[in-house]
Amino acid sequence: MTVIFTTNVGDIHIEVDMEKAPVSSKNFLQYCQDGFYDYTIFHRVIKGFMIQGGGFTAKMKEKPTRDPIVNEANRGLSNTLGTIAMARTDAPHSATGQFFINTADNSFLDHTATTNSGWGYAVFGRVVAGIEVVKEIEKAKTATVAGHDDVPKTAIVIEKVTII
Repeated sequence: MTVIFTTNVGDIHIEVDMEKAPVSSKNFLQYCQDGFYDYTIFHRVIKGFMIQGGGFTAKMKEKPTRDPIVNEANRGLSNTLGTIAMARTDAPHSATGQFFINTADNSFLDHTATTNSGWGYAVFGRVVAGIEVVKEIEKAKTATVAGHDDVPKTAIVIEKVTII
């Protein structure tokens, strides 16, 4: 299954891996179907690392989410360039709606052990078209906004999401 993020920078096509990350994929697709990501922003951008979105409006208001899901980082997918993974807090099984796209090979985020520090971040898909858009977003100038670091100074908006 493919998801298209139409952003104000361009389109990003993401292929979701239902086989290796079924819980994360189903969770992500449900948020997509619900229109949850429409008019959210990429609210955290760190050059050479990742771009994160799926949780905040352009006014940096956090959107309410469903309950957290189980962490599937132990299912063999790696945080390599162009993959999409579930964002979470320090608690291993705390992912809800936020995600990030790796803009580098970040294998240090992969599962190493079933401990708080070893769980890693669950990859559930990859960019199959629009990596140049991801790289353009990565270049955004950032600042601290409403107590959040690495927020693009100009909002990078997910205008709509299409599932094909």
